Amino acid sequence: MPWWTAPWAGLPCTTEKQIDMARNKSGKLAETKEMANILEAPEHLRGQWAAHFANPAPLVLELACGHGYYTLALARRNPLGNYMGIDIKGARLWKGGKIALAENLHNVRFMRCRIEMINKYFAPSEVDEIWITFPDPQPKKDNNRLTHPFFLEKYRQMLKPGGVVHLKTDNTPLFEFTLGAIAGMGIKPGAMTRNLYKSKLYEDEMLQVSTHYEEMFVADGAQIKYLNFRL
Repeated sequence: MPWWTAPWAGLPCTTEKQIDMARNKSGKLAETKEMANILEAPEHLRGQWAAHFANPAPLVLELACGHGYYTLALARRNPLGNYMGIDIKGARLWKGGKIALAENLHNVRFMRCRIEMINKYFAPSEVDEIWITFPDPQPKKDNNRLTHPFFLEKYRQMLKPGGVVHLKTDNTPLFEFTLGAIAGMGIKPGAMTRNLYKSKLYEDEMLQVSTHYEEMFVADGAQIKYLNFRL
């Protein structure tokens, strides 16, 4: 595509660097459509994920996964499980998909979709666990928080009885909001800490996985909060 016909051309104050970044993003999005481990809103697989993975093992989701580093780390630690990272930004999923292919991680998939539409892609009781790691805290729109009751009800529908939701965040308002949200639904927290690195919970190797953002937050002196609960 000639740059002057591309969607980013003609924007006010468009710099050469911005054009290169937009072209790179466009190229990654196009490539994700050809990658077998990145799926675009696959409604036809609802209720069929075990067959798709060719593995009846538990299905674990990471929501708003970004580049998918946590999804990849979980999959490496448990090659017998099925793991899926979900995000709306395909250019980010491209990175995780590439790493999974390079490492032959056959138990990993990525899906591009809006999380508010997630029930279109997973049948009731089809998911075993959900991880929400360092989501956007949405300080001005709490109804967009991924632990708002609107979303929790959606997770409840697709989780198996006793299915677990994990939250890791550096953001205190989001953490306290989540505690209030689950209390309002009559749900008691399971394991919980407001300082993960100083907690015995940190002995769990699944909680020792550290994302790029987590490392940045810790370097800035933030305390990492962790909470899990069953819907």
